[in-house]
Amino acid sequence: MTVPYDAFLLVSFGGPEGPADVLPFLENVLRGRNVPRERMLEVAAHYQHFGGKSPINDQNRALLAAVEKDFAATGIKLPVYWGNRNWHPMLPDTLRRMKQDGVKRAIAFFTSAFSSYSGCRQYRENIAAAQAEVDEGAPQVDKLRVFFNHPGFIEPMVEKSATALAQIPTERRNKAQLLFTAHSIPQSMAATCQYEIQLQEASRLIAAGVARDDWRLVYQSRSGPPNQPWLEPDVGVAIKEIAQSGGKDVVVVPLGFISDHMEVLFDLDEEAQNIARQLGLHMVRAATVGTHPRFVRMIRELVQERLSENPVRLSLGALGPSHDVCPVDCCAYQPRKPA
Repeated sequence: MTVPYDAFLLVSFGGPEGPADVLPFLENVLRGRNVPRERMLEVAAHYQHFGGKSPINDQNRALLAAVEKDFAATGIKLPVYWGNRNWHPMLPDTLRRMKQDGVKRAIAFFTSAFSSYSGCRQYRENIAAAQAEVDEGAPQVDKLRVFFNHPGFIEPMVEKSATALAQIPTERRNKAQLLFTAHSIPQSMAATCQYEIQLQEASRLIAAGVARDDWRLVYQSRSGPPNQPWLEPDVGVAIKEIAQSGGKDVVVVPLGFISDHMEVLFDLDEEAQNIARQLGLHMVRAATVGTHPRFVRMIRELVQERLSENPVRLSLGALGPSHDVCPVDCCAYQPRKPA
């Protein structure tokens, strides 16, 4: 069988590498979006709190190195590349380098487990724009399916959640509240995709893995204007409700993020933790999947699916494996000004 791909491409969000990068990076992120400048400056302060450097790029370098090592050990002979939406290495630069290297067709892994405009379709639009910029000879890029219910994602998250729960004193552990959190998106965006359904299913699978049926899905990190409806409840509101109901402990699982980047380090470890502390609530934040060996193996398994004539398409739960090729209207979304 002729191998249909000649490269692997990691596609991610990107982040600033130093203080001077922060505002240009955020301007890239927010271009064309109806986000108040005050909110942009507020988020800029979050990055400056950590020295103006996002951890996401180093985390992607570590993930790419782990994938490359796994490929070498299992006989997958695909060179690996990396391109970002919002900061260097930018997708047009990466595709240009791939063209120079003779790459014709690449398989792409997006660092988002769930379907939405911002988590999938927008990346596909970014790739199409990069291909147009590179022009003739730009490599074809096919994305791997979303992996919200793949055992290679769920099993490590069960392990991380169990480790977090183990930090609650034994006598209080059964009463600890379990919150799964993901990046909020506008309700109008959520109406065009399977984001909420997939998050609910992944939360259910992980909760079952730690033998808990008392859990809640919450959201965080909204950035739109106050009068635009976004998915709720906010994690901070949920923490306050737990304290008001007499709860003593909460475990927050950052389900919507695969690494400890800014929305985790600031929005959870700083803001949410401060809310819990002020209310006398003991909060433990579960780790993200990062470069967990099972997660790295999952990426290889997804690639092997696409290389195989008779693929094994692993998934857990009731929803089954997601599609390989997105329908034309998949996650379609046009931002609208709020009424």
